[in-house]
Amino acid sequence: QVQLVESGGGLVQAGGSLRLSCAASGSIFSFNAMGWYRQAPGKQRELVARITSDGITDYLDSVKGRFTISRDNAKNMVYLQMNTLKPEDTAVYYCHGYIFPRNYWGQGTQVTVSS
Repeated sequence: QVQLVESGGGLVQAGGSLRLSCAASGSIFSFNAMGWYRQAPGKQRELVARITSDGITDYLDSVKGRFTISRDNAKNMVYLQMNTLKPEDTAVYYCHGYIFPRNYWGQGTQVTVSS
């Protein structure tokens, strides 16, 4: 059973930084792609950043230049470095993994950015 566990969320002032971590229970080599989604109150869940098994990355336009996704295959970890945070980045952030044909989700970690 694949499990994803996030950590690293919290409260930060606008302009600050946080790094989210996602620990996978198995080898992340198994995943076709891994990523981070977020969901703010009253809004749909949206893809923030994604990284494929080949290391190709993709970002939501509003976070480009501020967020960086990375993976450590040896540690089975995926990270999201978030810099220059804005109040509109406030949301629950979810780690996501895809192994055809299934999607896997973490439990979520709250990120709150105060103005």
